[in-house]
Amino acid sequence: MRAYRIAYDGQPYYGFQRQPDVATVEGELVGALDRLGVTDGEVPAGYAGAGRTDAGVSALAQTVAFEAPDWLSPAAFNSELPAEIRAWASTDVPSDFHATHDAHQRTYCYHLYAPAADDDLAREAARALSGDHDFHNLTPDERGTVRDLSVEVCRDDAFLVCVLRADGFCRQLVRRVVGLVGEIAGGDRPLAKIDRVFDDAPLDGPEGVAPAPPAPLVLTAVDYDVSFTIDADARASARAVFAKRYAKRLASARVARTVRDGFEQ
Repeated sequence: MRAYRIAYDGQPYYGFQRQPDVATVEGELVGALDRLGVTDGEVPAGYAGAGRTDAGVSALAQTVAFEAPDWLSPAAFNSELPAEIRAWASTDVPSDFHATHDAHQRTYCYHLYAPAADDDLAREAARALSGDHDFHNLTPDERGTVRDLSVEVCRDDAFLVCVLRADGFCRQLVRRVVGLVGEIAGGDRPLAKIDRVFDDAPLDGPEGVAPAPPAPLVLTAVDYDVSFTIDADARASARAVFAKRYAKRLASARVARTVRDGFEQ
């Protein structure tokens, strides 16, 4: 068995998990393994991924593990992957290793554009949301909603950077927590709303908390009791790819700013 660290830009994809008739990150991984002759179009033996990121969500350290041939280095994996999906590290793991169940902690980072937000309120909301709670009002899931969650918020220019850690996350939990922090910091909901979120009674209609948009969210870390070896060539390739994507989006942002500023003249 071998585990691989996978980075990807999630914006072109309908999430991580394979789905029929739409492009997904996992679909690209399986397709690459097929073209490399590792599999016959299906997932390889022992296959599992660390998590199922939503459509539009990106990753630095998504992790997949499966029965892999010795020659399948991250660089070799990349030879059949699209540019926006890059393997960059790997390690041998025991035959019973499971990329989902053996993860001790997952870390997500959300870049919330909030230039006028109250930072103190944001930090208070983060503290109130941290700890062992039943988050049934912040997920569509009906089971597995009790989580021990850590939420930290810091200011970075016009953004509130929200870092969330837990051993696992129910569906939409990260984005709904961020959405709630943003609403409280922006003065749209009182801090006391968090007490209502933790109440046993369900939140329906306008009382509910909508998930924040997916594009600003990144899976930045998944922790295991194993050490990964970085493939220097694969890492350099990944850095070059994401440097280009960063520059392209900066240029697009400047175009939008130019148009916006034109209306102020």
